[in-house]
Amino acid sequence: MLKFPDLLFVLAAALSLGQAAWAEPFDLGREATPEEVAAWDIDIRPDGRGLPVGSGSVTDGEEVFIEKCAVCHGDFGEGVGRWPVLAGGQDTLAGERPVKTIGSYWPYLSTVWDYVHRAMPFGDAQSLSDDEVYAITAYLLYMNDVVDDEDFVLSKDNFADTRLPNEDGFFMDDRHKSPIFERAEVCMTDCKETVEITMRARVLDVTPDQAADGPTDETKDQGAATSTTAAVAVVPQPAAAADPVLVATGEKLFRKCKACHQVGDGAKTGSARF
Repeated sequence: MLKFPDLLFVLAAALSLGQAAWAEPFDLGREATPEEVAAWDIDIRPDGRGLPVGSGSVTDGEEVFIEKCAVCHGDFGEGVGRWPVLAGGQDTLAGERPVKTIGSYWPYLSTVWDYVHRAMPFGDAQSLSDDEVYAITAYLLYMNDVVDDEDFVLSKDNFADTRLPNEDGFFMDDRHKSPIFERAEVCMTDCKETVEITMRARVLDVTPDQAADGPTDETKDQGAATSTTAAVAVVPQPAAAADPVLVATGEKLFRKCKACHQVGDGAKTGSARF
């Protein structure tokens, strides 16, 4: 049987061996290179820290938005289907169904720039140049009446001077100071007997629901029947030469579709690919 001094010696030896073992490298992974750190470190702070050099105008932003964003968000930020609305919603936050947009809810412009740069366009994230992100952000400000000049140019220099309407609507979370957290005992009386669901995400329009927007089985059956009948009745006609004017018009309109639908051998996969 070990005596107390001997036991202390054994424990000290075990701890020493354990520390020596942990000091050995595990040979897992490697240190990130400065270039990798810079690629990951893309967050933008409310004071503009982290912004790259660049600029973009409202006019340029409208063109980029129509080409790469409007297919989901609409030409004027009104939202397509169940995709998010980006403009409007002022004075709705106290209502039953608030519309949370850049002009009504978001507190800082840095969040707008960061999110567009980090996650948009859908299916091709981080493909926008810095100037394009500045331009889209400027156009979003214009759509939400934060700026009213079509010639407005957003840049790193004036970014911190542009404030969103609801900035003062946010404050530090001080719930830890509430008396409810200072109670010695948790209240377990007068509890609700039942729990009920008062709102669902699909009603709040926070999640696009492609299944809900798509055709029903009955509609699909009707469409299939119509297609079969048409295939029997229609006699193929020789293909006419393409009208150059229509081709040019189609190319211009297709800019609204490119955010999801890519064409050609080197096409990137978005929501769909031809």
